Amino acid sequence: MMKILIFLSLSTAILSFFLCYYAHVRITKILNSTKDLDWSALSNITGDLATLKKTIQTLNNRLNGMHSPKLADEEIMRYMANRQVAQQQNSNGKIIGG
Repeated sequence: MMKILIFLSLSTAILSFFLCYYAHVRITKILNSTKDLDWSALSNITGDLATLKKTIQTLNNRLNGMHSPKLADEEIMRYMANRQVAQQQNSNGKIIGG
């Protein structure tokens, strides 16, 4: 039983060492990639991202509007109502219906 606990604790320590080393490598990569980044570059990136986001939202709104059947339905209803009124007026001045 004692050997199992020793091997378990040793394997946990080795695993935690490798995980810490992996985290260290990732943090070092991030620090090296952002070493030359200054505040003006960061503000430019932020502005570009905001512009890109606004453009994508506008495009999505346009695409959603293109596929909306609501506009076509309203147009058909208006056409049918106008047509019905015109037919009633053309029937010798007699209005049929109630």
